[in-house]
Amino acid sequence: MKVGLLYSRIRRDEKLLLSELRERDHEIEKIDVRKQQFNIHEAPEAFDDLDIVVDRCLATSRSVYATKFADAYGVPVVNGPEVANTCADKVNNSLALEAAGVPTPNTDVAFTKDAALESIEKFGYPCVLKPVVGSWGRLMAKIDSRSAAEAILEHKETLGHYEHKIFYVQEFVDKPGRDMRVLAVDGEPIAAMVRSSDHWLTNAAKGAETAEFELDDRALELVETASDAVGGGLLGIDLMEVGIDKESGEFEDYTVHEVNHTVEFKALNEVTDVDVPAKVVDWLEGKAATAADAEVTA
Repeated sequence: MKVGLLYSRIRRDEKLLLSELRERDHEIEKIDVRKQQFNIHEAPEAFDDLDIVVDRCLATSRSVYATKFADAYGVPVVNGPEVANTCADKVNNSLALEAAGVPTPNTDVAFTKDAALESIEKFGYPCVLKPVVGSWGRLMAKIDSRSAAEAILEHKETLGHYEHKIFYVQEFVDKPGRDMRVLAVDGEPIAAMVRSSDHWLTNAAKGAETAEFELDDRALELVETASDAVGGGLLGIDLMEVGIDKESGEFEDYTVHEVNHTVEFKALNEVTDVDVPAKVVDWLEGKAATAADAEVTA
């Protein structure tokens, strides 16, 4: 199998993946999207004879466009441009989950400061303001008062970029100091972890403590449904427990607050007995073989 890796920086996650591919004697074409030109008429030489392309771009814009070109060149790409477009934008993400009947936090989108303030007042305090594009918990704000809301909205309105003028306002989910990250391939979980923190943000990138998590039947159901909602692929699906009884610790259900398309897995690989990169490569081999069979029979 010849694998193309779209990247802008080789992180620990990519090193794990590359190491597993090399151990299996797969050929690798590393494609640095910062240096590559993508022609609309003819595929670049780097795409010659590729069996599959894996998108590991850091920047959302590069990810969306590079996968569109890979798809246009007729090369199977993980994850595809439709999946990237849905997952990279929180508005698209929320709409896809809602349309599929997946429980997800209630959200308003507003285009002016005044309209956003009305949404914030409607949700009540605290509530959450998020950028429509972003990861690792950056630029997210838990808003505890009207004065804080007015200040944050004014700052966003003057930042300049049009994305800051799309106000994504979400109800605050009173989770028990933790959430769950599930790495799944086409809705089938590879491994899962719980991320715990005293901070309201429980991202591993923010320093949350991590531990292996065993999925129950409801979580398994939601992982599959959420994956299908965004188009499937190699995904990180984030869940939170809701309706918690603080005495017993029991909860009513999960809510899926996000699905990630260029998911990091190094933290998960460290806390679970599952060989995560090996499982990912198993799946890539299957995807490439299926695509090759389809081409033969076409």
